[in-house]
Amino acid sequence: MVKFKVNTAEDDQDFRATTAYKKLYARLKDLKTRKGRIIHVVGAPGTGKSANIFQAVKDLDLNVYNAVLALDDVHQSSTEVYNKFFDTLKKDMKVNSIDGVLDKASEYDAVLLADRFHDSHYLYEGKVGFSLWMDNKGFGSFPFYFSLIILYFRNLSRFRKVNLVFQTAWTFRTREVKKDLFTDFGLFSRLMVSLLKLFFEVVEISYSESEIIDIVKKRIPDVEEEEIRSYIERYGNRIRFILEAIEKSQNEHE
Repeated sequence: MVKFKVNTAEDDQDFRATTAYKKLYARLKDLKTRKGRIIHVVGAPGTGKSANIFQAVKDLDLNVYNAVLALDDVHQSSTEVYNKFFDTLKKDMKVNSIDGVLDKASEYDAVLLADRFHDSHYLYEGKVGFSLWMDNKGFGSFPFYFSLIILYFRNLSRFRKVNLVFQTAWTFRTREVKKDLFTDFGLFSRLMVSLLKLFFEVVEISYSESEIIDIVKKRIPDVEEEEIRSYIERYGNRIRFILEAIEKSQNEHE
């Protein structure tokens, strides 16, 4: 398990309500009364998308279904991943069809695709999450998304009764650094987010420098602000990476 990775609100006792969190809270607050919404929460790897989502779910007392995808290896085909995902949903929801899955999903305030879907390799030994599979597949993951789009339009009436909240990232590795299509490629990323907003609701998790310093000092009180700023220059909004780098540096100097 990654030490600073958050999988429930209880994992983060030092949570700070930032401007990004308040925007997310405002988006999620009427999920109990409105259906048919699709909300994408975007942000670079390590920015705390999960922490913000789970805190908002807790604060709003939302009844969410937290979907799981635990693959056997990174080489599975898009069809195998699609089938595995819905077979897992059917088994967990105790239904026999995709129609049954969607009907069951409508009973929740929202269906959440977050760390248990993307990063199940941190939660289940020997398993692979969607993010690792996508790192391996790259653009070869397109057929999976295409299958979901077809499913959506074939079942539009049922999806109008379901709220979906996605922890959204499309990651690639360049020079051994994990980068996200929606946040790490400058103007192109801005264009991609703008396109996403044409069809869905989008909340981006990012922080000001003062917010990052405050969050880090709550977790590691003895670190100096100038040191934090040096890590901000290196990692930007990736708070988890900043915390891990500071802890590693402190351990090396003990």
